Amino acid sequence: MALSTSSNFAKPDDAFRAIVEAHRGLSDAQSADLDAALVLILANHIGDIDVLREAIALAQRRMVDASQQQQQQQQQQQ
Repeated sequence: MALSTSSNFAKPDDAFRAIVEAHRGLSDAQSADLDAALVLILANHIGDIDVLREAIALAQRRMVDASQQQQQQQQQQQ
């Protein structure tokens, strides 16, 4: 199975809203715990280590890209 990066939801906004609503009223620590639990549950559901590794790599690249973009914006403001 290959990692799917396109939406598989008929209503993607509803999926996003459900995740946001699940975090409503939680502290930062509780929110991080919820995220960790959700990741582990969904990783188990996928059940494919290669897909999991691909998803981890993609998430890490996105974090680096976002960090680099933020640094560029800060440099432009100076």
